[in-house]
Amino acid sequence: MSIVTLNNRALKDATAVGTTTGLGDLVFISRSTASSSSSVSITSGIDSTYKEYIFVFNTIHPGTDDKHFQFNFSIDGGSNYNVTKTSTAFASEQQEDGTNGSLFYAGTFDLAQSTNYQSIAPAIDDTNDACTSGYLHLFEPSNTTFVKHFISAAHISQSSTDNSLYSSTYRTSGYGNTTSAINAIDFKMSSGNIDSGTIDLYGVK
Repeated sequence: MSIVTLNNRALKDATAVGTTTGLGDLVFISRSTASSSSSVSITSGIDSTYKEYIFVFNTIHPGTDDKHFQFNFSIDGGSNYNVTKTSTAFASEQQEDGTNGSLFYAGTFDLAQSTNYQSIAPAIDDTNDACTSGYLHLFEPSNTTFVKHFISAAHISQSSTDNSLYSSTYRTSGYGNTTSAINAIDFKMSSGNIDSGTIDLYGVK
């Protein structure tokens, strides 16, 4: 099953649930809606009920040009979002005319034992046809023995870093270096507001 689908220059309508091959059933938990929001915090529904959670972000549009969509974890119910993380990222890009497509290591967005927010969709334009959609997997957030692994994929339509780009995809993976339970997550832009978009939380049975 495809969690996100391509529709009119952006991955949209990521509300599909059911069986994902190799994962199990997706159980819808909550939806958070951004509307000129400084951040979107999810402080409930992340617990020991499921070993894997998926956050599906849908048509996230920044209020300010050329900003990164980011997240951070919390171990204290959202009082602080400052979990130490190490990560790596790569990207693919394609121009509208089909030329100069590329695949590259996106080291600018790596973290190395940092409490900074993790960028998962960089340099999003604020024009009407620009947005990002995708998903973030968080594995065993309530485990108190091991660190917390995450994987994300984000599609961006019309990156502001090069207006000739039609489509770009960023994939990021890493871990939160904590053996405490993660029980909240915060999404925001690198500066400015999230103008619009939704974030759906699913548990994987």
